[in-house]
Amino acid sequence: MLRTLKDLFDRLTPPPAQADAREAEHLLQLATAVMLVEVMRADASFHDGEREAVLAALADKFALADDEAARLVELAEAAARQATDLFSFTSRINERFEMPQKLRMIEHMWRVAYADGHLSDHERHVLWRIADLLHVPQGAYVHARLRAQQEAGAA
Repeated sequence: MLRTLKDLFDRLTPPPAQADAREAEHLLQLATAVMLVEVMRADASFHDGEREAVLAALADKFALADDEAARLVELAEAAARQATDLFSFTSRINERFEMPQKLRMIEHMWRVAYADGHLSDHERHVLWRIADLLHVPQGAYVHARLRAQQEAGAA
């Protein structure tokens, strides 16, 4: 277990200056996947539609093949279980994503939340907390929610 934790922390620390751009991209993908998984884990019940929404978001965001997205979700679930906070993930996203990319990510997160047909208070809180850490303006956050809500057919 200690080796696993060390590996996780090694992944979350900023890559050295000579680090390969591919490794930095993988770390960004992992951070993004962890945020999506956090929404999926937020409510008490698990729904297959939520996992499908996470996989679809990762495939859309990073143009990943199905097997690559599935492996990334596995890694993200493990990282989310071991993480003590979200800051290490959101700070990586803040470094690399511009506001339009963050908004697209928030919209994907709302889709995950609505995938089971029910929005729990805990899902809403997790989304609000992540949006705040990503410095997403309140109005843009609400519009992303409305777009996802309309797409899901939720009232």
